[in-house]
Amino acid sequence: MIEKIIHLESISLIDFLGVDNSNIREIAQAFPQAKIVSRGDEIRIRGIDAEIIKINDLVNTLLNHYHKYGKVSLDTVQTYLRQETTPNAESESSENFVLYGVGGAVIRPRTANQRKITEAANRSDLIFAIGPAGTGKTYMAVALAVRALKNKQVKKIVITRPAVEAGESLGFLPGDLKEKIDPYLRPIYDALEDMIAIEKLKYYQEKNVIEIAPLAYMRGRTLNNAFILLDEAQNTTPMQMKMMLTRLGNYSKMIITGDRSQIDLPKKQPSGLIEASKILKNIEGIEMIELSEEDVVRHKLVKQIIVAYDRHDKAQENGRE
Repeated sequence: MIEKIIHLESISLIDFLGVDNSNIREIAQAFPQAKIVSRGDEIRIRGIDAEIIKINDLVNTLLNHYHKYGKVSLDTVQTYLRQETTPNAESESSENFVLYGVGGAVIRPRTANQRKITEAANRSDLIFAIGPAGTGKTYMAVALAVRALKNKQVKKIVITRPAVEAGESLGFLPGDLKEKIDPYLRPIYDALEDMIAIEKLKYYQEKNVIEIAPLAYMRGRTLNNAFILLDEAQNTTPMQMKMMLTRLGNYSKMIITGDRSQIDLPKKQPSGLIEASKILKNIEGIEMIELSEEDVVRHKLVKQIIVAYDRHDKAQENGRE
């Protein structure tokens, strides 16, 4: 048995070690043959050479993470531990980790179907992610777009939504079209602000590296070297959907998200999302991911609300038959 001492200098101990040293305890549980003790600004490790080397490398990786993001969470420790202890670490990482957000928060798929979206984005250029509210489909799509930008796989991100009134009139709102639409794009901004520091996000928008715009602004364009997200696609008409699909340029990816249960189009107007999901379902290189109430990651009541409304809608349909 040998001992290794790691000195922690110029850091906030609680932000690195966690509350009540929870981060160190998590590491200790992963290496039961070694003894890891934190005292003041020192971490003492006792064990065999091989384990001490692994633990030392892990702690140094976490220190690098701390100096970059200012904090190490328990989730971060668990992510690095999986990469350390899983034989196929690269595969595990790609499936269960997308990127580090603001403050070092780990952003990763939280359900089986969210993982399917991540896997599909790794191999295909056009993905449909269809499911009810609260399933994280938009959030995951934004995260994958940001990852592609950070990894220099694309040169820009383009995010768009159809400008459809959801039971309210846009006409009375002050400002130009962009100012009228921005409130409807707030979920997109919220997701981006979780993943990119505010000042950098503003810079990206000023330089059009990240473009967020109504669907009408897409007509006539070819989007090369871009990661494209069409959100709320259930509110596109078939013509709008065809227009958007044909914007896909070279070296680009597109994710289309939507919810069949929240169509705000006029009653006799078919949804472009529903039509496209039928027309394109058997084309190689296009993937359709269906999410359900089992993927809801919001408040636990959201899942029950979705199930209750589905039950009500089915009962009404049966009553009309």
